[in-house]
Amino acid sequence: MTFSLTTWNINSVRLRMPLVASFLKTHQPDVLCLQETKCPNDAFPLAAFRKLGYEHAAIHGQKGYHGVAILSRLPLDDEARRDYCGKGDSRHVCAVVAPPNGPKIRLHNFYVPAGGDEPDRAINPKFAHKLDFLAEMRALHSEAERASGISSILVGDLNIAPLETDVWSHKQLLRVVSHTPVETETLNALQMDGAWVDLMRRHVPPQEKLFTWWSYRARDWQQTDRGRRLDHIWSSADLSGHLRSIEVLREARGWERPSDHVPVTARFLF
Repeated sequence: MTFSLTTWNINSVRLRMPLVASFLKTHQPDVLCLQETKCPNDAFPLAAFRKLGYEHAAIHGQKGYHGVAILSRLPLDDEARRDYCGKGDSRHVCAVVAPPNGPKIRLHNFYVPAGGDEPDRAINPKFAHKLDFLAEMRALHSEAERASGISSILVGDLNIAPLETDVWSHKQLLRVVSHTPVETETLNALQMDGAWVDLMRRHVPPQEKLFTWWSYRARDWQQTDRGRRLDHIWSSADLSGHLRSIEVLREARGWERPSDHVPVTARFLF
C-alpha cells in the first residue's frame, strides 16, 4: 500500500484555502501538514477539509501568527503540542498515524522561527530565539518510540537551508539568516544527534540544486530562480527504504496569490 504525506507553509490557511482545496483534489496526499496557518483553533476551516475527505485533524493555532496543523484521511491518535522556548507560540504539533500495512508513525510538524535579519544573537533576540528553539529540538530522537513499535517523521518549515545546493548562491548567502554557518551546523547536528534521515536528499542527490521557497520580493522568481530549501521531510532510518518519491511542486509558486513556499510530497510503499 502507498502512503503519501505533504508539508506546506501555507502563509494563512483561510486566505489560501482555495489553493489548498485545488491541491488536495489533484494530488490527494493521505496527510497534509501545514505551517504558518495564522488562524486560531476555533476559526480553522475544518469543515472545508472534511468535505475534501480530510476528516481527522490535529491543530495548534493562534491569531495572526505562526500555527501548525495536521490534516489526515487516516485516523490520528495521541496528539501532543509542545511550547518550545516557553513563548506561547503555536509552532509544533504531533500525532500518530497508522498507514495500511505500514508501521505506526509519530508525525512531528514544526514551524521554526525565521530568526530576523541580523545573524547575531547578542543583538537580535529573534535570532537568539531561533537558536534556542533548535537547541530544544535536539531532544527529539527518531528512535525514541521504536521499542513501542512507532517510527518517526519530522516535517515542516525549518527555516534553514543546510547544504550549499539548498540555496541559489552559497557564497552570497553565508551572512544571510537561514544559511549562516551557525544555523546550518546546528541543524546538521540536530539531524545527526536524532538519527534523522533527510528524505528529500535521499531522493534528490546533494549535488543537485533543490529549492522550496522563493521570496515575494523577487520581481521574476522563476527566471532568477533565487530559491532556498527551507522545507524538510526527515524520518527514522527504518522508513527511508520505503520512500518511493519526493515531489516539490514548483509550479505552485506561480499560482494566483500563492504562498512563497511550495508543497513537498513524500510517497512511501509498505
